[in-house]
Amino acid sequence: MANLELQMSPQLEQIHGEIRDNFRALANGFQKLDKIKDSNRQSKQLDDLTGRMRECKRLIKEFDREIKEEEGKNPPEVNKQLNDEKQSMIKELNSFVALRKTYMSTFGNKRVELFDMGAGASEPTADDNVQMASAMSNQELVNAGTKTMDETDQALERSKQVVHQTIEVGTQTATTLKGQTEQMGRIVNELDTIQFSIKKASQLVKEIGRQVATDKCIMLFLFLIVCGVIAIIIVKIVNPNNKSIRDIPGLAPPAPTTRRLLYLKAGETF
Repeated sequence: MANLELQMSPQLEQIHGEIRDNFRALANGFQKLDKIKDSNRQSKQLDDLTGRMRECKRLIKEFDREIKEEEGKNPPEVNKQLNDEKQSMIKELNSFVALRKTYMSTFGNKRVELFDMGAGASEPTADDNVQMASAMSNQELVNAGTKTMDETDQALERSKQVVHQTIEVGTQTATTLKGQTEQMGRIVNELDTIQFSIKKASQLVKEIGRQVATDKCIMLFLFLIVCGVIAIIIVKIVNPNNKSIRDIPGLAPPAPTTRRLLYLKAGETF
């Protein structure tokens, strides 16, 4: 066999051996199932085989995990052979699953169970309370089927309602988000306008401050000039003969007037 030529680590060899042992047990179990006539024993045998299939699935996943962990240590040829062996085991397990479904259909087992052995599938579920179809009358089977169909229709209607409600909530949420987005845009624009106005106001305040400072300087200068003029006037009035202070045009005291007496000498005529 090709799998005997595979180069595997001790851990992989152990897992591979357990999977092969379970496959042999499954083959023998299905062979024995043909010889069992009692319905209860057939159901029990199928449960045992289902348990072994679940164990095989778990071991195959563990085998795949070990392959991935050792992928960097092995050459590409060995990794390819190991992956091929894994796919071969999955196919062999799927064949047992198909055989089990065939026996369940033959025995009329109405167990509701999902058992997908593909990669990444969820763990299989089983109904422990099994009612064999052989113990039910035709009318009971029809009633059970009708009830199941009604329950399925009701579940579909509930699912449709949930979908419609979800669509309505999504539409309302989208509308609300759109309105909030537009409102945020307006707020941002208003903030930009306010910031621009604050900047302009700051510039105006600075200009007004500069103008006020300039006006104060001019007024102070004029006040000093007026004070100086008043001081000069006061000094000139108090001490008009002070020559160290120049006369202010228009404010100088009147020039002194001297009278000349004209007289005639004797013998002169005027």
